[in-house]
Amino acid sequence: MTPKLGAYAGLAALALLAALATRRPELVVVAAPFALAAAIGLLLARRPSLDAEVELSAERKLEGNEVDVRVALVAAVGAERVEVLLQLPRQLFMQDGKNPVQVRLADGERRELTYRLRCERWGAYRVGRVYVRTHDWFGLFRRELVLDRRVPLKVYPSEESVRNLLRPLETQVFAGNHVARQKGEGIEFADLRPFVPGDRIRHVNWRASARRGELWINEHHAERNADVVILLDSFAEARRGERSTLDPALRAAGTLAARYLREKDRVGFVTFGGILNWLLPTTGAVQLYRIVDAMLDTQIVLSYAWRDISTVPRRTLPPQALVLALTPLIDDRSEAALLDLRGRGFDLVVIEISPLSLLPEPSGEAGELADRLLRLHREAVRGRFERAGIPVAVWGDETSLAAALEEVSAYRRRARAASA
Repeated sequence: MTPKLGAYAGLAALALLAALATRRPELVVVAAPFALAAAIGLLLARRPSLDAEVELSAERKLEGNEVDVRVALVAAVGAERVEVLLQLPRQLFMQDGKNPVQVRLADGERRELTYRLRCERWGAYRVGRVYVRTHDWFGLFRRELVLDRRVPLKVYPSEESVRNLLRPLETQVFAGNHVARQKGEGIEFADLRPFVPGDRIRHVNWRASARRGELWINEHHAERNADVVILLDSFAEARRGERSTLDPALRAAGTLAARYLREKDRVGFVTFGGILNWLLPTTGAVQLYRIVDAMLDTQIVLSYAWRDISTVPRRTLPPQALVLALTPLIDDRSEAALLDLRGRGFDLVVIEISPLSLLPEPSGEAGELADRLLRLHREAVRGRFERAGIPVAVWGDETSLAAALEEVSAYRRRARAASA
């Protein structure tokens, strides 16, 4: 019952009491319209019977993309005025459509409402909880109900622009797109050697053979695939408002996983922190969906438990794998685990997600001193990694992921030149 019906009934009652108290029958005429309105409202009142269907234009979207939501209202028993509100997660913004909206539904009518939403941030959401409020013709009765018809929506992190991937130091035995150091079937020239029985004629270098008077054979580098493990540090994060070091880390992880899988590599994924989660390395488009779905479940969970790299299952980190660690270098436990990983002989690369842009501007002498000490500490951590032979690339607001990967490639080229 709405306040309007209560007001009608109250006015009618007051007028009748006044007629009895003053013994003036004409006051009953004043009460009659209010009593009549209340009586008609009670006689014509019906309980609406509504249901809803919710459908998405797509179950998977990238950050920044738009998705259409169709809400179909079905009225077995309609109502004169129906207010509809679609509950939305705060990371999904209404791009087109009215929310809430008011419609009229007759008996047996089906009405479709379409909303266009913009996916502002990655995550796994459930969309489709509908709040409905109905009113009768006179506005005397109001009923509210909640229709929970939620359907899943997965918003994937957007990909970063990457020109060249890091080449692994060691490759595996299966065919791929990486030029191996071993010689075999391939298109990359490696060396010349004399012809021996059993060699294929198409490998003969006729120009070198003509100069030397005997047959010489071209040798090539084999083209193999690699094992790549993306290790995401989830011990801690730096956050300021809606921005966090976890967001660029997940975008980098998704980008690298997609690019390496396109190169026919086996890719695995490990979140190492308060909650340990992993996927065994394998190939194919299905693995990309598995990795991205695992990324959407990644959370920074506060934990004081000391974890080392031995807690990661051995099959998750195959020998000679290229391990790409994405970390803000905030927690000492992640630093110790990465040094332990390098000590076990893995080809490790650290991509530092710089948290400095998320920190407040230092104020006063004490603030400037604390900021300087923080930067010196981070430089000391990078120095320990470099002395252990671990290349470190810093990715912040001033640089791109492509520049960070190129920095690692340049470091490796200098290291090879120094050892030669």
